[in-house]
Amino acid sequence: MVSSIFGSVLKSTIISVDHEKNSATIKVDKVNVGMSGFVVQKFTDEHASILKNVIVESFDPQSKVATLKLLKYNDLKHSALPRGEWDVKVGDLVVLAFGYTRAVLIAPNEEIYHKITRHTNSVQWIHPDIFVSILSMEGHPTPLKKDFEKMSMTSGVGLFFFYLEQKLFTVDARSFKVLNISDVDLTQKSVKLPFFSRIDEIDSFWFGEGSSELESYEPHYYSLMIEHNPHNKELKELMKKFLEKDEE
Repeated sequence: MVSSIFGSVLKSTIISVDHEKNSATIKVDKVNVGMSGFVVQKFTDEHASILKNVIVESFDPQSKVATLKLLKYNDLKHSALPRGEWDVKVGDLVVLAFGYTRAVLIAPNEEIYHKITRHTNSVQWIHPDIFVSILSMEGHPTPLKKDFEKMSMTSGVGLFFFYLEQKLFTVDARSFKVLNISDVDLTQKSVKLPFFSRIDEIDSFWFGEGSSELESYEPHYYSLMIEHNPHNKELKELMKKFLEKDEE
């Protein structure tokens, strides 16, 4: 179910930088648009620092050149730690797919959750109970993209998998881009909202986005993925078929 590319860290050096556009390029044999990672700058043989987060914006298979979006790195944000003002430069190391060996599965029920996780050993599955604890702290019975980002930052999760309508969607935890869609022929007999976990109740706030109880499983996660993958034709077609089926 899980492609081997999602379990391997990809490394390459920067070949060009455009600071005005906050972008850089690397050469790599193969990479998925939407993959995330970071830039490492080496100062001495013993000292280096992560300067930026990156997301793959495009990839040309002919030239094997990938264009990266440079973003602020705040995973280790701490007021007591010193901060440098170093710029990304040609020759800096880019690390992609870091954390892809750790994943969370969003599944509609316990049976489907265990069937998928027990037959997929290429990643370390982080239990969704941990994600539920984050949702309770945020007061969000309805998960938002920023909740998934917080789960990624606090637990080192690189991928989220969503099971919807006999499909398994592989999603980068930072960019929320769909990297892969696989067929998983399982029978869905029940749904636990907002997803399977061993915790029955998620604390909520009185108002605000995400504070209301999730009313339906598939529409929410389809909409969440489409919001951040507006040009993914396969994803749009799958949601269209689901809505047509739901109206019958």
